[in-house]
Amino acid sequence: VLLASGLVRGRPAGDTLSAGVALAVAAVPEGLPFLATAAQLSAARRLSGRGALVRNPRTIETLGRVDVLCFDKTGTLTRGRIRLGMVSDGSHTAAVGELTKRQRRVVAAGLRATPARVDGRKLSHPTDRAVTKGAAAADIDRDHGLGSWSELVSLPFEPGRSYHASLGLSPGTPRRTSQGTPAGGTGGTGGAVLLSVKGAPETLLPRCTRWRTARGDVPLDGRGRAGLAREHVALGRRGYRVLAVAERAMPDHSRQVSDDDLDALTFLGFLGLSDPVRSGAGPSLVQLHDAGVQTVMITGDHPATAQTIATELGVLDGGRMMTGMEIDALDDDALDALLPEVTVVARGTPAHKVRVVESYQRLGKVVAMTGDGANDAPAIRLADVGIALGRRGTPAARAAADVVVVDDRLETILDVLVEGRSMWASVRQALGILVGGNLGEIAFTLLGAVATGTSPLSARQLLLVNLLTDLAPGLAIALRQPDPGRAGELLGEGPERSLGRALLREVAVRAVATTAAATGAWIVARPTGRRRHADTVGLVALVGAQLGQTLLVGGRSRSVLLSSLGSVVALVMVVQTPGLSRFFGCTPLGPSGWAVAIGASAAGTLLSMTLEPLAARFVPPEGSSLPTG
Repeated sequence: VLLASGLVRGRPAGDTLSAGVALAVAAVPEGLPFLATAAQLSAARRLSGRGALVRNPRTIETLGRVDVLCFDKTGTLTRGRIRLGMVSDGSHTAAVGELTKRQRRVVAAGLRATPARVDGRKLSHPTDRAVTKGAAAADIDRDHGLGSWSELVSLPFEPGRSYHASLGLSPGTPRRTSQGTPAGGTGGTGGAVLLSVKGAPETLLPRCTRWRTARGDVPLDGRGRAGLAREHVALGRRGYRVLAVAERAMPDHSRQVSDDDLDALTFLGFLGLSDPVRSGAGPSLVQLHDAGVQTVMITGDHPATAQTIATELGVLDGGRMMTGMEIDALDDDALDALLPEVTVVARGTPAHKVRVVESYQRLGKVVAMTGDGANDAPAIRLADVGIALGRRGTPAARAAADVVVVDDRLETILDVLVEGRSMWASVRQALGILVGGNLGEIAFTLLGAVATGTSPLSARQLLLVNLLTDLAPGLAIALRQPDPGRAGELLGEGPERSLGRALLREVAVRAVATTAAATGAWIVARPTGRRRHADTVGLVALVGAQLGQTLLVGGRSRSVLLSSLGSVVALVMVVQTPGLSRFFGCTPLGPSGWAVAIGASAAGTLLSMTLEPLAARFVPPEGSSLPTG
């Protein structure tokens, strides 16, 4: 168009071709190629200061597309400070400081079925640490009620096993007959090998045939099992993680233990472990829900415990709870159909986490998975974004993760998602400034060329405009820190919302406002002086309108403010310094010229504010229908 308008008016072909090439070069937004990369690096740097280490900056982009967040309860939604809170002998429940003789024996047996600390090292499993500390607080040791006890061999806890069993030698242990009375009479005290077991009630109760009551060991019939099940559920509904404790006298020659030995057990009682809910977990989950992120709590707890915690935090919120056994009973198609309604998975194992992640990915969701154990590493690696909890996390979990959250807090995970979502908003706004501003330059140049046959801006002036508006201010918009007060709003951002119709609106508003400001200033200045004077006024108004809109978007950011101020100072120096002004094809302006340029810049900035709601009406957000008629 520029070339054609010059040729029609008889301008030399070489001049018009040169102007056309200059405009084509100036139309390219120089900051565009590295805009997203710079934004990702900036977000990763900010997150490192808030306790989240990002392995690859490209992960920030994926975080902005997360649809589903799967997480464990312990240490994420709760404080991760598991304590032994209640002890039940199956009939009566008491706090740790008020235990009866029978309840103290339950704690002692649970302690025997707990790994011993080696060289003062911290126990790896939090429930084991809780039982050990609770027993110490109640002044109970492994020998309690036995005289002495020494461990021979053990079966350590594993997710697939759901219990820990220890085989120990106790010379003072009474040998009991099948009727529950001591061998050799009521006072016999022959030595024995004792098997102590602590684990999931669903696993241990079916293997118990007797129950140690105040009357001695009695057969565990259907009525007794129903009573124990009610006691178990009652503890779970109070928010306790429940472990069952049982034991069995083994033959004197026993020195090995296997899964097959866990039968004909004698039930002793329940251990209720508490873990307070984090104060900030509930509000964080509400923000995630409002942003359209589905949260799924996967826990190894009993359904009653999981439901109590999930209800307190609002995780269920009309959703469905499943158990690991129910997942095992479904094929992939059935699981895919059911999973979108599920918000809690109880009695879940790392294998169930893998199936949940795979199912959501088959449904086209972008999944983030949190975890801390070595068994969680496959699901963390499989997820689109793997998040490891650094404080409690194992080396395997951290190695598999894309993001390591050092403080294990859900609020920090929320910060990570906010950064990912806000990056899309920042890139959209920076693209609006870069592309919209350059379209405004093109429109102003073409309008001037059609009116006069020559471009109002030379090649050097076009490149000067891009240097002052695209490079520092545009990048400052992309790199700025998200506003903490807008975290909930920023969570609603994402590629569809940020780079769809919203980007179209942003570019259109910037282009129209910039074109109007520069063209208006140029028209007003033409009668007041020479052609170069009017072109200079148009140049200043063009730059001023773009910088004004930049400040409108990110003026609260110090970097945006300083970069825009630097561009203004550079523009004034170029225009008002005689030699520099001549080099760029400008002329120094007087008060009237500056007044026209500043007034047009302000008017263009205000025009953009007016156009934004109008553009939102005609170009609604993604998912809305365009107006008809």
